[in-house]
Amino acid sequence: MTATLTSKAAKTSPAPSRVRARSGARRRTVLFFMAPALIGFLIFFAYPLIATLYYSFTKYDLINPPQWIGFGNYVRMFTSEPLVGTAAYNTLWLVIVLTVCRVLFSLGVASVISRLKRGIGLIRTLCYLPALAPPAAATLAFVFLFNPEFGPVNRILKFFGIDGGLWFNDPSMAKPALTLLVMWGSGELMIIILAALLDVPQELHEAASLDGAGPIRRFWHITLPSISPVLIFGVVNSIIFALQFFTQAVVAGSAAAGSADVAGNTKYIGAPENSTLTYPVWLYVQGFRYFNMGYAAAMAVLLFIVSFGFTAILVRQLRKASHQEEGP
Repeated sequence: MTATLTSKAAKTSPAPSRVRARSGARRRTVLFFMAPALIGFLIFFAYPLIATLYYSFTKYDLINPPQWIGFGNYVRMFTSEPLVGTAAYNTLWLVIVLTVCRVLFSLGVASVISRLKRGIGLIRTLCYLPALAPPAAATLAFVFLFNPEFGPVNRILKFFGIDGGLWFNDPSMAKPALTLLVMWGSGELMIIILAALLDVPQELHEAASLDGAGPIRRFWHITLPSISPVLIFGVVNSIIFALQFFTQAVVAGSAAAGSADVAGNTKYIGAPENSTLTYPVWLYVQGFRYFNMGYAAAMAVLLFIVSFGFTAILVRQLRKASHQEEGP
């Protein structure tokens, strides 16, 4: 009887070769559907990253063959390149000030919109529209609006007896003016925060209100903890955005100095007095004006490491926040 059952089970179970053939066919099918994404990843991400890492250890001018110099570009970056410090300082300033202002401004606008009873769709659309403006066009418009002589902003301030200043023509006010530009175009982050605010359970606010909690306490103890993952995302997203700040800085500096040429041959990149010279702008100048592509590659590698570090912090904080919401 046992021998009969064993023989029947052997007949019904598939052979190991058939199982391997089926699994191999499944793998080939999966690879076939994943091939476009894998090819795109290898061509447009993996290869440029590896090539940039290699060129960062070479002296390369895009014309002659690269010459291996080891850590020479990195040593130069940290020891004998004075404008790297200026560019790093400007970028760090933007990382701190721009991140705080962008997140707080988006949170404030989203909080106001979430409390509206009528016209919420129209107001939300109007607040989001600036995010659709091309960065170069928006920057040129802001340079015109904040023109110290005939700009409407200074005229309005003068009507109220306030001296508006030189804005993009003043080294001490150029970066705050760029921050205002970024805040004006932060509609995407505002929409994300608004969605998180509308998703906060109203039962929690009603229960806290019955317990005597005021609007400020409800916002601090209920709203902020509920949207903390979104706020963390906004902070790290703004930091990465500030680390890659390029177009607005180039256009603002060249336009304020009287030249809107952003093709690389303008003499006014970083104007006034290198106050708009960010790290990516100096990277661009080294690579495509001075043709120090090896040095520019080293700067790009350092920027990638810093950006990757903030991304890792984002993922870690989001996971921690999600575990706290789920509870033990």
